[in-house]
Order: sequence, then C-alpha cells, then structure tokens
Amino acid sequence: MNRSDRGQSHVVGVALLVGVTVISISAITASVGVLIDRQVASADATRVADGMETTFDSAGPSGVRRDQLSFADGTLRPVDRQLRIIDGKRVVRSIDIDALVFTSGDQRVAFVAGAIIRGAPGEAWLYTEPVTTAPPDGSVLVVGAPIIGSPDTVSGSGASVTIKRNVTHERSMIGNGTYAVAIETATPEPLARYLSERGAAIEQRDLDGDGVESIIATFEGKRRTYLLVHELNVEVT
Repeated sequence: MNRSDRGQSHVVGVALLVGVTVISISAITASVGVLIDRQVASADATRVADGMETTFDSAGPSGVRRDQLSFADGTLRPVDRQLRIIDGKRVVRSIDIDALVFTSGDQRVAFVAGAIIRGAPGEAWLYTEPVTTAPPDGSVLVVGAPIIGSPDTVSGSGASVTIKRNVTHERSMIGNGTYAVAIETATPEPLARYLSERGAAIEQRDLDGDGVESIIATFEGKRRTYLLVHELNVEVT
C-alpha cells in the first residue's frame, strides 16, 4: 500500500468513525427524549390523579365549587359509563354516571363510580377507592353513584383547566335483599380486586352490548340497600 492509499484509508476511517458517532449521539438523544416524555406524562398523570381526588370528593358539601387541574400535555374527556343495581336478573336501577378520563402518551387516569384508576387496560391499579361500601356484618349495602354530566373535552399542551361543579346529593332506599352492583369500566381488574376483598362474588359481562364490560359484584345475604346519587354537574373550561 502506497502513501496515497494509506491517506485515503485514514480519511475513510475517520469518516466512518464520525458517522457512527453521529448515529450513536442521535440514538442517545432520541432515547433521552423518549425518557423525558414518559417522565413528563407520568408526572402529569400523578398531578391529575391528585387533582381529581380533591375535586371529586363525593362526601363534600352541596353547592358550587371550582378547582384547577393542570397538565403539561394530554387530553381530558368524558366517556359513557353506567352503574346498575341488580336484583337477581332484574335491573332495579340504571344510572348514566359517565367517567372522566385523562390520557397522555401511555399514561391514563379515570374517575368512575367515585374511584380513581391509573394505568391502561390490563395494567391498571386503584388510586382511590370507589364510594360503594358493604360492612362485613352483612347488614347494609350503600351504593354511591357520582354522576359526571357532560363536560367538554380539553386537549393541548400547558393546559390549566377550571373544573366547576354544582353538587347535589340524593339518598333513596332500594330494598332489603341480595343485590349486585354493576360498574361499567374499561379497566375492570382494580375494581374487581377491591370488591372481591370485601366479600363480593365477582363476574364480568357486557350488559348492554356496547363493548365495555361491567364488574358485577354480588354481596351475599339480605342487606338494607341504599343508593346515594351525587350529581356533580361538571363543567370543564
């Protein structure tokens, strides 16, 4: 190999090294970017879940209240959901409770039936408990039904939304018997675990053919059963 060939080899080698370095830096930059995006989305989901816990306190007083909910990037939207009280095979009450769902990347937070659920279907967990209670003495079943209403969808970056609620509460007696509570949700596993741990027999079924299953929790024994409807009348601006 003459001096010219060696010079060309050095030039080619340096060019290849520079190319590999550029590719490596680009790959690292892309990985860091993805990691940062995921961290931001996770932080958003935590912030929204905390905000929902404060905002949708079903035990709070009646009247008008406003709270702020902020996120760096994502979408907050209502989805159709129902809660049903079932006596045997007969639906005693059916209520359009709906749910409020926040999504950002692969992060998801949903408020439904008083519970806040984090995570996508198949990998979700319970962030706060639902408002249905069944004491272990078997005497009472209290079914809580917070109703969202029909708020607007909000989507964008650097969003700070005002959530206004005009809350009313209504209690009614369902009866004294063995009742099941059916909660429609895209993330059934956390609610199924929670209600099962409190003595309910659990099944999952699509009750209205809309493609979304309901958790059906049957509490054994005759219980004095009450329905607490919390009309939240949510507006998102």
